[in-house]
Amino acid sequence: MSARLKERYQKDVAPQIAKEFGISNPMAVPRIEKVVINMGMGEAIANAKILDTAADELRAITGQKPVITKAKKSIASFKLRQGMPIGVVVTLRGDRMYEFLDRLVSVALPRVRDFRGVSPKAFDGRGNYTIGIREQLIFPEIDFNKVDKLRGMNISIVTTARNDEQARALLKGLGMPFRT
Repeated sequence: MSARLKERYQKDVAPQIAKEFGISNPMAVPRIEKVVINMGMGEAIANAKILDTAADELRAITGQKPVITKAKKSIASFKLRQGMPIGVVVTLRGDRMYEFLDRLVSVALPRVRDFRGVSPKAFDGRGNYTIGIREQLIFPEIDFNKVDKLRGMNISIVTTARNDEQARALLKGLGMPFRT
């Protein structure tokens, strides 16, 4: 099983970006390093069992076991203590990363209600891109009948691009549907 998106990157996108930005060294061409999917579960303070269902859903979406993240600081007004489980996160690399991005771009994002494209401004200045998703139901791996609560997630795409223009060209070449 080889990733469709990875082949497309190697055959079409990388040479096109190298030509567009005048990059002669093939190792200097921007590429995707990793994809981090994070679900922050604030309501896990009251009920820690919520994290188990969130972890199962994230496992179904990504095909990889998520890590339960813990609070770094205590915040009294939120009744939060240091070390309490507060969310789940998965870091995807290699073929799994390309498979996930392929599913995200071609299947999941078009299923978003009233979808007009993702924001072209969500870059951080260093070539990384973050998307916020409001509900996990856009992924076909999630069974609609077994969902107890809608949960959002942040998807951060970390690239080796030097600036936002190179990262935007990379993601556009990989099929990311940017709003015009």
